[in-house]
Amino acid sequence: MSGYWIIFASEVIDQEAQKEYGRLWGPISEKYDAKIKVLDQGALVETQGSSRVLVVEFPSYSQAKACYEDPAYVEAKSYALRAAKREVLITEGEFAW
Repeated sequence: MSGYWIIFASEVIDQEAQKEYGRLWGPISEKYDAKIKVLDQGALVETQGSSRVLVVEFPSYSQAKACYEDPAYVEAKSYALRAAKREVLITEGEFAW
């Protein structure tokens, strides 16, 4: 069963930190075969300041967790947290569509 990160984030407040996160994310996403399935700035409702949603798919839940705990991602995450406020849910399942 696939694993997912579901990320709710605010608008980017630090463009340089966002760029560095993006640069570091590339090799990490390849290592864990992560694929961005949803990247939207649509109408989010019932949120606490989020304006963007991302869904990142991994081959398995264990890979999704391992990626989040990988020291390389811990470094990248420090930039993501400077770039925007965010909440991350790690879950497993299959898209129903």
